[in-house]
Amino acid sequence: MRFLLVNDDGIHAPGMDTLIDSVQGRGEVIVIAPHQERSGMSQAITVHQPLRLLEVNRGYMLDGTPADCVKMGLQGLKLQPDLVLAGINSGANLGTDVLYSGTVAAALEAVMLGVPAVAFSLCGSDEFMPTAAHFVREVLFKRPGLVQRLDLIPKGGILNINIPALPVDQIKGVRITRQGVRHYEGVLEKRIDPRGGSYYWMGGRPASLTSQELDVDVVAVEQGYVSVTPLQFDLTFHDEIPRLTGAFGEQ
Repeated sequence: MRFLLVNDDGIHAPGMDTLIDSVQGRGEVIVIAPHQERSGMSQAITVHQPLRLLEVNRGYMLDGTPADCVKMGLQGLKLQPDLVLAGINSGANLGTDVLYSGTVAAALEAVMLGVPAVAFSLCGSDEFMPTAAHFVREVLFKRPGLVQRLDLIPKGGILNINIPALPVDQIKGVRITRQGVRHYEGVLEKRIDPRGGSYYWMGGRPASLTSQELDVDVVAVEQGYVSVTPLQFDLTFHDEIPRLTGAFGEQ
């Protein structure tokens, strides 16, 4: 088994250390990660400047985006991994977070290039990375083991896995979920610089949940479950096609 490991937190991030340790000894492991944190990059790629790739002790470091890292591995270095693993992200990628996530985007980029992929995120403090490592191994190698059952990863899609920041013995289990909606409060904070000019800092905190359905990723994690959500990159609103066709007619 050949693994390509990528992330959006940078090659020196704790989540990358944990992901490497989780799969070490299970096959060939190659790492390509950004040289610094590139969170919130979504599917961005670098097209107006060159990309510089540097070999380091744990793999390769690229001055690009998470999607660039996947492209570099598959198209630049001509690697042929059996599975791309993205993460372990420091922070949740739940609900509408996936639209911004460089971690999820890296996994989707792999699928677009024909390689199955899984994205892992830890929904809270890095002190619970051992919990994340436990469930990465569980999902990949034990229950039922994606490495042995790559067919469980949807064709043309990925599995987005979010792990609560709790001790292992407080995790209630693993649930298959659908993507929810995650709203944030206080996203833009206005501040004043020393010269009296204004600037804005992007931040905020998740708003209170409006749903309690355990088949929703946000709710499942809030209730202490590992959330496994199949995602695809087809954003077409298929149910609307008949109505719009009736309104505009076939041209």
